[in-house]
Amino acid sequence: MFNDEKTERAMKDLTENKAVQFVRNNIYYLLAAIAAVPIWLAIDSFANSVGTNNDEAVAAAATGCLILCIFLGRHFGQLWALKYKTISNEVLIALSLITFGSIVFLFVHAEYLDEDYGPLNLLLYWVPFLLSGLTLGMLIKLGRSVTQNQLKEARAAAEHSKSELHLLQSQLSPHFLFNTLNNLYGLSLTQHERIPPLLLKLSDLLRYSVYEANEVFVPLKDELVYIHHYIEFEKIRIGDRLVLTTNFEEITSPDIKIAPMLLIVFVENAFKHSKNTIDEKIYISIELKLWENLILFSIKNSHDQREKELSIVEKHSGFGLASVNKRLVLLYPNEHELVIKNEPTTYQAVLRLKTK
Repeated sequence: MFNDEKTERAMKDLTENKAVQFVRNNIYYLLAAIAAVPIWLAIDSFANSVGTNNDEAVAAAATGCLILCIFLGRHFGQLWALKYKTISNEVLIALSLITFGSIVFLFVHAEYLDEDYGPLNLLLYWVPFLLSGLTLGMLIKLGRSVTQNQLKEARAAAEHSKSELHLLQSQLSPHFLFNTLNNLYGLSLTQHERIPPLLLKLSDLLRYSVYEANEVFVPLKDELVYIHHYIEFEKIRIGDRLVLTTNFEEITSPDIKIAPMLLIVFVENAFKHSKNTIDEKIYISIELKLWENLILFSIKNSHDQREKELSIVEKHSGFGLASVNKRLVLLYPNEHELVIKNEPTTYQAVLRLKTK
């Protein structure tokens, strides 16, 4: 019984697929058959208005000729699209003007009939009438071709942006780990007693960056927990030299989202570069607020440009900020503003984002 039901379901699906395939293969003929009725009514009405004999037969013949011309125009349009890969707007405008002009001429000519020129009147009816069908068919085909090409280009651009975004996100964790391991190596030589608690904090940070930050957007509250863990990590590493001020608005809703590991780059850079100062203390101030549908983030740290100029420039310095700028362009087009203020003793980044 089960096999019978399975066979019956398979036959039903096959029948439905055949019906869908038939409609898909003959869609233009079905549309032409549907459109033939209003076209015939319009032509019959026009033939009546100009006093044509046997107007119904004329309307039927004209309807058939018009539909045939439209299909012929589509064929010419397809040949044109194959020969010229790029269809300019000028071509589409010209075809639109010819089509519209031919139709207008038919109605204008009907107002100035001259019975002494019967054959000429017939010619002046049929030529613009058939021409309008040809150009309309070409316009439909070329317009559809342009739309399909634009859709393909948009899809290709979207896939490229998606691949670039995934690449940038995949590079964030190794970049963070590289910097952190360098710091841990320095501490292991001078203050090895700090290494065990730092390794515990590092495991929490890596767990989030590797397993929980794979989505395009994550809840802002989860991102803030990650930032707090990183700050605790740096507190252990830097010790009493750090003077930290934070002002984070409490976020509880999971519906407020942000790109993962976006803000942490600024936080990491603040801790990384503030140690270049020759002052006894390292000053860092971090603020995050919500205002309407915006995330307002600001971070400011002390540094010494003279000390930085004397130090050896790291090979991968600036990777994080370059990655942030690319991700902002991809994920927040026209929805972000980043202002960097680099002064002799302080460095500040102010970021405005639209919430997701």
